[in-house]
Amino acid sequence: MSKSATFVRHKAKPGRRDDVKGVWEKYAREYVAGGDGTLSYYYCYDDSDPDTVIVFQLGADQSSNQDFVKQPWFADYQRETAELLAGPSEVRTATPQWVKGSV
Repeated sequence: MSKSATFVRHKAKPGRRDDVKGVWEKYAREYVAGGDGTLSYYYCYDDSDPDTVIVFQLGADQSSNQDFVKQPWFADYQRETAELLAGPSEVRTATPQWVKGSV
């Protein structure tokens, strides 16, 4: 299986989680929605922490997940998001061994 999963955890400054989402919508939402290499993508609010965003992405392969950071708007996205975060984001990648569904 050559698919690649990426997990991202953003910890926003208190009360700024919706602002982080707004930056994501401004730069990334359209790209993610149209991305052929993105098999599934979940932008989530953490139920146990009102300032945390958790993102899960399943890509067709490692390069499809890495294409996100190569977009011309990524530096602006990263800069605007960083201003709203309490600290660095946590990013993890994983190689799925089994996936339920048609992906």
